[in-house]
Amino acid sequence: SITEETVELLEPYLNMEDYNLETAKKVCGNVAGLCSWTQAMAYFYGINKEVLPLKANLALQEGRLAAAQMELNSAQNQLDEKQTELDAVQAMYDAAVKEKQALLNDAEACRRKMNNASALIEGLGGEKLRWTASSKNFQNQIINLVGNVLLATGFLSYSGPFNQEYRNLLLQLWEKEMDNNKIPYSKNLNLTGMLVDNATVGEWNLQGLPNDDLSIQNGIIVTKASRYPLLIDPQGQGKIWIKNKEKNNGLQVNS
Repeated sequence: SITEETVELLEPYLNMEDYNLETAKKVCGNVAGLCSWTQAMAYFYGINKEVLPLKANLALQEGRLAAAQMELNSAQNQLDEKQTELDAVQAMYDAAVKEKQALLNDAEACRRKMNNASALIEGLGGEKLRWTASSKNFQNQIINLVGNVLLATGFLSYSGPFNQEYRNLLLQLWEKEMDNNKIPYSKNLNLTGMLVDNATVGEWNLQGLPNDDLSIQNGIIVTKASRYPLLIDPQGQGKIWIKNKEKNNGLQVNS
């Protein structure tokens, strides 16, 4: 209820030198309290005059703050919703990228397999002629096997005592008889290649056997024939070869 007019009317009294609590106490205790109260009310009015606009502004700003906070909360809710949608779309995108990469890897693997298969097919295509020829050759070998074995058996059994020329003559006579009896055999049969491999021949040569056809045929007869061979060996080459060949097998030599 204090007004500015009331405070203006009090100012002459408040400005007096003796208008204070100490002087009033000397006059009367109750008056001293009244004096102190009037000073406090005038001071309160001056402070409250400045505070009231601040309070009003505070209330206004609090209202604005509340509205802004509501807008912020609404915007935050929308942001949360959009973030949720973004997370879902990002997850879909990541899954799509992962699936795409897996498909690309599968496609690359298939491409490599196709290239390898194409290279293999091309390589096998080049081998077709050789395999066809080999298959035909194997078939001929099967057909001619009986006659070839017959010639090899005759060679091992009967050609030992003879020289190279007479051995060839025997083979020609046997082939003529087989033609007459329609027994199939391989023309130009290589008996040496049929009865022994090149590695064995090389080992025989290292052991001292000469490398000529007659010596190799003699080595075949010695190792393949079922009967014990008798070697006519004026140069001692056969003896040296047999000693070296059977050295690790406990060969005993009688002088």
